[in-house]
Amino acid sequence: MYEIAPKHAFLVGIDSDGCTFDTMELKHKECFIPNIINYYGLQAVSKYARECAEFVNLYSKSRGINRFPALIEALEWLQKRPEVIARGVKIEIPDALRKWVKEETKLGNPALEAKVKASGDKALTECLAWSKAVNKTVDDMVRHVPPFPYVFDSLKKLQGKADMIVCSATPNDALKKEWSEHGIDQFVTAICGQEVGTKKEVLTNSQKYAPSHTLMIGDAPGDYAAAKANNCLFYPINPGNEDASWKRFHDEAIDRFLNETFAGEYQKMLLAEFDSYLPEKPSWKGVS
Repeated sequence: MYEIAPKHAFLVGIDSDGCTFDTMELKHKECFIPNIINYYGLQAVSKYARECAEFVNLYSKSRGINRFPALIEALEWLQKRPEVIARGVKIEIPDALRKWVKEETKLGNPALEAKVKASGDKALTECLAWSKAVNKTVDDMVRHVPPFPYVFDSLKKLQGKADMIVCSATPNDALKKEWSEHGIDQFVTAICGQEVGTKKEVLTNSQKYAPSHTLMIGDAPGDYAAAKANNCLFYPINPGNEDASWKRFHDEAIDRFLNETFAGEYQKMLLAEFDSYLPEKPSWKGVS
């Protein structure tokens, strides 16, 4: 796990996909989901597989979670779809995958490769092939997607006042490519992707700073959970309203954070607003 040597009085963790960059829809709709359908043999129910995966990864409170538990959750929703049951398509969720996701803390390809090498498990081998295919598709597909408006200005405003780290469930190579492509890697001390550890683990660095001097910026409930677990403040980038969220962060939230008036009523207002954006359950008929 990455250890920060504090240089400033404040710490800011920043999520990447869907938070810093408008890449969530592109990555999931064009890269993740076609590979799920292909590698898990879901061609006969592709429409419903797509809806389930989009719900989990983009339009629910699970938004932004690691790809492996997200895969399991999408398949679980797919199992429940009446349309899938009516077509006689059986959705298998391997026990080995469930077990690995439950036990492993660094949910990325390196850890999965090590598990495959040690176990030779067929289901884990197939999952690794899927995950590698996703990475290749992302590498081929995702380019020329700039940060949201006000991201650059916000990071520049924080420069010299706060230590900043990327705190993401995206693989490190993809993060480094995207942050360097747009010249915003200059502002961060470290880029911590899925291979480094969970967001919760990375944010344990907050213990090195004074109370109310640490902040996580994210677009998903999991980002807030990681912040809350480490007593960090949380600034939400509201899904579908990202431009306005970043403008507000730049115009008012940064100053509140630095002058220590962020906690309390302002934080409560942000969280209440954020909670209204993503549902827990889908709207599909016949699913509860």
